[in-house]
Amino acid sequence: MALNLTQKQDVVAEVAEIAAKAHSLIAAEYAGTTVSQMTAMRKKARENGVYLKVVKNTLASRAVAGTEFEVVQDKLVGPLLYAFSIEEPGAAGRLIKEFAKGNDKLQPKVVSVGGQLYPPSHVEVLASLPTRDQALAMLARVLAEPATMFARAIKAVADKQGGGEVTPDVEAPVEA
Repeated sequence: MALNLTQKQDVVAEVAEIAAKAHSLIAAEYAGTTVSQMTAMRKKARENGVYLKVVKNTLASRAVAGTEFEVVQDKLVGPLLYAFSIEEPGAAGRLIKEFAKGNDKLQPKVVSVGGQLYPPSHVEVLASLPTRDQALAMLARVLAEPATMFARAIKAVADKQGGGEVTPDVEAPVEA
């Protein structure tokens, strides 16, 4: 079914709004993907904060104009599925990587992060980025390490001086 001008404008506005706030974009060829595979991918995308859309390339090109994803405009050729990571940069990469394992028809063609265009092989790199929770845990571990090392050093000094016990130098008076 062909879209009329108003519908096309709505699609461009919707994708442009998503592109303006997205962290990364992966465009993948999807020809040969079954309806059930696409349905499963869309469900997983919603759960992981990924905006997944099949759009004509001319409309997608207009939608990304003026955003950091403008660099992909020349690469939008063929039937493409667009996956924008909304919540964290690696979410779209993990989604496409996961579904490409079980479907050799799903082939990444364009990867873009931070206004840079990368080859399709960078889906692996994007997929390996930690989630927000993982990154926060790593940061907490790094921040806690100096305090842990300080506590160990203090304990080592105490152990070296007297077996770890603190004994008073003066005897307490004995009551009768």
